[in-house]
Amino acid sequence: MVTTVKREDFTFLVVDDFSTMRRIIGGLLREIGFKKILEAENGLMALRQLELSAESGEPIHFVLSDVNMPEMNGFELLEAIQSKPAESPLRKVPILLVTAEGRKDDILRAAKGGACGYVVKPFNKETLADKIHLALKHRAILVE
Repeated sequence: MVTTVKREDFTFLVVDDFSTMRRIIGGLLREIGFKKILEAENGLMALRQLELSAESGEPIHFVLSDVNMPEMNGFELLEAIQSKPAESPLRKVPILLVTAEGRKDDILRAAKGGACGYVVKPFNKETLADKIHLALKHRAILVE
């Protein structure tokens, strides 16, 4: 079953402890054509935002999360989401991990943990767009 979301309604959550990186990623998303971009400075704040969005009926459709953050890192966020009940809408949200380190162990851990992908900084708009497109295609999400 394909889920269709209008581009203007499609919401991203960018999670990074550095505000500059959140702004850079947000800018790249806007260049790609997305407008609704929320921010969180760590995994714990992101998890709260995801839970509130699910309760409110205004879903977050995609998460881009840094790996290395205080309070709750990207892997812990991924684990917290994957530990939700199978019927939880949060389990369907694609999570793309973003990091400055491209260690093979981390890439494997991300894949095994349920991440839709892994991007090593620095990256450009095309790389980000490709990763998002692949994740949406894999999850049968169509953005118009």
